[in-house]
Amino acid sequence: MAVKSLIINPGSTSTKIGVFEDETLLFEETLRHSTEEISQYATIFDQKDFRKKIITDLLKEKNFDVNTLNMVVGRGGMLKPIQGGTYAVTDDLLEDLKVGVQGQHASNLGGILAREIGDSIGVPSYIVDPVVVDELTPAARYSGMPEIPRGSIFHALNQKAVAKRYAAETGKAYESLRLIVVHMGGGVSVGAHEGGKVVDVFSAFDGDGAFSPERAGGVPCGALVKLCFSGKYTEKEIYSKLIGKGGFNAYCGTNDMRDVEKMVQGGDKKAAEVREAFITQIAKDIGSMACVLQGKVDQILVTGGIAYDKVVVAGLKEKAEWIAPMTIYPGEDELTALVKGGLRILNGEEELQVY
Repeated sequence: MAVKSLIINPGSTSTKIGVFEDETLLFEETLRHSTEEISQYATIFDQKDFRKKIITDLLKEKNFDVNTLNMVVGRGGMLKPIQGGTYAVTDDLLEDLKVGVQGQHASNLGGILAREIGDSIGVPSYIVDPVVVDELTPAARYSGMPEIPRGSIFHALNQKAVAKRYAAETGKAYESLRLIVVHMGGGVSVGAHEGGKVVDVFSAFDGDGAFSPERAGGVPCGALVKLCFSGKYTEKEIYSKLIGKGGFNAYCGTNDMRDVEKMVQGGDKKAAEVREAFITQIAKDIGSMACVLQGKVDQILVTGGIAYDKVVVAGLKEKAEWIAPMTIYPGEDELTALVKGGLRILNGEEELQVY
C-alpha cells in the first residue's frame, strides 16, 4: 500500500511543505511570512498555531484530505546532541524542541507541528537528521581549550541524504564507504563520513572552517578577542559579524554567489580574490578531512546551492580531486530527504532512534 506523507520544513520567514505518495511528490508549497507577521510572536514556539493554521488552510485549498496521511515528518531542531537517523517525536523530544535546549531556531517548529498534526489524525510523527547530529570521535572533540570543546552542528540532513544517495547509486552500503561531504549554502560544512557516521566535521554554526556567504568561519581567535574587548561593539554586534554579516556579506555586500560572479565578470578584483579564497578554504577543509580518514577516501561529494556554480566546482576539483573523485549533487532537496527518512522506518529498512 502506498504511503502518504506530509513533510514540514519551517524556516525563519517561510514554511515549506510537501505532500508525497511514497517518494513521489504530489505537491509542494513555500508559504512566506512577512516580518510583521513573525514579529508579533515573542518566541519561536509562540508561532506554532499561526504556522499550523496556514498549513491546514493550504491543504484544504488543495482539497487534500489529511485523514489519508500515514505519517507526518518535520525538520528537526536544536535538540541535545544525538546520533543520526529518524526519531519519533516523543514527549521528551517535543519538550526539548519547545525549550530549544541548544538555541531558538525556526526548525524547532518542524517536529512540534508534525506531532500536533500527526496526533490529530492518529498517525506517527518523526524528525530526521537534525542539525545537532553529533557522531564525532572522542579525539575530534578537542579544541585546545577544555572550556570550549569542538561541537557538531551542521547540515546533517543534506550531508547524510547525499551520502546515502551516492551509496545507493553505486550499489554500496553507506556504512562501508569513506566519504568527504561538502555542503555549500548560506553556511558551509565539510564532514568526514566513515562507518555510516560523521566522525568529524567543520561545524557550520558559529565559527569553524571556511567562511561562507553569511558566516565568518574560523577567524584568528586572538584578534577576535581584542575586537570583543575594544569597546567598539556589543556582544550582539560581534556575533552578527560571525553569523549573518560575515563572509561574502562582509567582503562583497551580498550573500548571493551569483552576485559575486557578476562582480567578477565586471572586473571587480576584490570579488575575484574573495571567490578564490572561498574555494581555497573549502579545499583546505577537504584536505583536513582526508587526513581524518587517513587518506583513504572513496569519494568527495559536493552539494548545496553553490554547487550549481561551475567556477567554484571547477576550482574545487583542481585543488582537491587528487584526493579522490568528486561527485556533484547541486542544491538540497530537504523535503525528499525527510520523506525518505520516514519511509525507511515504515518499510523496516532502518531502526527507529530513541531520543
